[in-house]
Amino acid sequence: MRRLRIMDINKFWTRNTLIGLALGQFLSLLITATGFASSDLAKKGINAPTSQSFLNYVFLAVVYGGILLYRRKPLKAKWYYYILLGLVDVEANFLVVKAYQYTSLTSVMLLDCWSIPCVMLLTWIFLKTKYRFKKITGVIICIAGLVLVVFSDVHAGDRAGGSNPRKGDVLVIAGATLYAFSNVSEEFLVKNADREELMAMLGVFGGIISAIQITILERAELNSIHWSAGAAFPFVGFAVAMFMFYSLVPVLLKTNGSTMLNLSLLTSDMWSVLIRIFSYHEKVDWMYYVAFGAVATGIVIYSVGYGDEDQHPPNAIEDPLAIKQDEESNHSKGTAAGSSKTWAT
Repeated sequence: MRRLRIMDINKFWTRNTLIGLALGQFLSLLITATGFASSDLAKKGINAPTSQSFLNYVFLAVVYGGILLYRRKPLKAKWYYYILLGLVDVEANFLVVKAYQYTSLTSVMLLDCWSIPCVMLLTWIFLKTKYRFKKITGVIICIAGLVLVVFSDVHAGDRAGGSNPRKGDVLVIAGATLYAFSNVSEEFLVKNADREELMAMLGVFGGIISAIQITILERAELNSIHWSAGAAFPFVGFAVAMFMFYSLVPVLLKTNGSTMLNLSLLTSDMWSVLIRIFSYHEKVDWMYYVAFGAVATGIVIYSVGYGDEDQHPPNAIEDPLAIKQDEESNHSKGTAAGSSKTWAT
């Protein structure tokens, strides 16, 4: 009996589970850092959301583009996939960062969880991911934790901040929907193409699209900014945190999937609360602690035993990218179908 229990524990606490939990929380902290940077810039009257993200795309293009040039290998995915991904990603960042001008930091982080049901729907439709009872239970517990945070914010009056909260909320929901499309696309590409290729091409096309948008929408805003250390530091800090975030996201997507990524990012609101407690000595409602526990519990329930999802069933769907790679490497065997179908246990 004791040996059986040890085997059960080892089955649930797999290497992928532990990596996913730890990496997910580190990514959540990075998102929290970008939220504080955006909020700080908005308070200083600097409203240039596309410009904030531009430097991140430049970092991605330089670092991962250099790796791609060194390899001198053809792209594994069509280049126009990356143009569409770059456009969606740039506009998602634009909408969410823009929302900080109109609503509070907490509201942005709470409403950003709209991406979770969107991701689950998209992965179910396009990646044929099956979400069984355990996974859905974990998601429900996570969202229940956020509901507690909403009630706590209403009680404390924290969500009242911002010049136009309704407009800010609409921007966040629109941005979260685009983030869902971006995350699912990245999950597909990182599993069927290449991580460095994904980051390099996202950086190149994201940078080009951002530069065009800055020229049209934010040129006057940038000229009006009185640059100083106080203004430059949040800009650079935002870009560095986003670069680290983008670099690590494909790792989590490949091992644990886009739903796990979005669930992990739910704790970003809780981390922001803890930072406010210890750095700014603010008092928060007791519900925050209960909510943090609920979200953490939901993430663990969702993630345990995740390694089983990497097993592909016999009737897996065909994936065009995998078929193309198999054809190129094995002409004599004809067409071999790859699979992007996963099963959630």
